[in-house]
Amino acid sequence: MSAQTEQALREAMERLFTGRPIRTDGKLTKNNLWREAGVSRATMNRATVLLAEWDNRVGRSPASLHDQHQQEEITRLRRQLRGIRQERQRLQQQVDAAATVIATLHAENAALREQLTNCSDVVVPLPLARRE
Repeated sequence: MSAQTEQALREAMERLFTGRPIRTDGKLTKNNLWREAGVSRATMNRATVLLAEWDNRVGRSPASLHDQHQQEEITRLRRQLRGIRQERQRLQQQVDAAATVIATLHAENAALREQLTNCSDVVVPLPLARRE
């Protein structure tokens, strides 16, 4: 590996670790390293000493820890969202059941009102049964 290639990789490493990428999104990945350096993946893979240094620094870099915390937060939020969706579905089922009961009661109420309007207003006394 030429000194120029090693220099390009080291500069790319520094830009990525300091959060000032030029050619990439700034994530600490090997894909971004070779793209940021402007070399091929094969060229980067031949720089084994530099890759060992990369792996060592990525593991303890603040950006890596930040990414790890973000990933944990995303996992927690997805779990929370799943629970909230299940709760919403359960509540929607309750609302649907209540709407069905209300519709049934409304129909029964309307039928009883209709029956009441069709009844005569005359009260017919019933004869009392005699006791012997």
